[in-house]
Amino acid sequence: MSMTPARAMTTSAIAIATMALCAVLVAMAVWHWRANGWGALVWLAAFVAMAAIRMPFARRTRVNTVVLAQKDATETLLLAGMFLTMMVLPLLHLATGVFAVADYRLPLWATAAGAAVQLPFLWVFWRSHADLGRNWSPGLEVREDHTLITNGVYARVRHPMYAAIWLSALAQPLLIHNWIAGALVIPAFAAMWVIRVPNEEAMMRVRFGAAYDTYCAQTGRLWPRSGV
Repeated sequence: MSMTPARAMTTSAIAIATMALCAVLVAMAVWHWRANGWGALVWLAAFVAMAAIRMPFARRTRVNTVVLAQKDATETLLLAGMFLTMMVLPLLHLATGVFAVADYRLPLWATAAGAAVQLPFLWVFWRSHADLGRNWSPGLEVREDHTLITNGVYARVRHPMYAAIWLSALAQPLLIHNWIAGALVIPAFAAMWVIRVPNEEAMMRVRFGAAYDTYCAQTGRLWPRSGV
């Protein structure tokens, strides 16, 4: 069923308000960068770049007709956990220092390692969206005319977007030196990986049958399968 105009307007209003609030928090965080360290600036730049990559794809897929979706309490909780730990808590802390009691110190090389990871993270994140096109969705959904993508970065790895987010999650506590704003994203994304990926692959099997099993036999989840 397609989205009704009233629901679309409500969703748009929420999205605009969220983007406006994020812009304010990003500006405040940049203003306080000396207190947070240069690693925080790198994280902020990557955060803005990630949002810029995803935004056009999110707009493009709003017109998709969804024929299969999983939107239970577990999926909602997983998405909320990622939204909280990958965006809300870091931005709040960098903008206001609200979680300063949980700060820790890292050597320069650790922050530099976190910064170096941002380039491969952003490239794989962008390439994953570009290769999926209209097939991408923020939730567990199968759209009408959904196709099985086996080209580009999906030729060897079937979950490159998750691989990109793993890079980002592991690097976040190296750039934001805080147990709440920096490190909580790792268990949050680990839960998403363990719980959500099997459900996602099950949906793909329902949609594509034996073709998906053949694809899985030729690819790795996060890393190319050896010998392929």
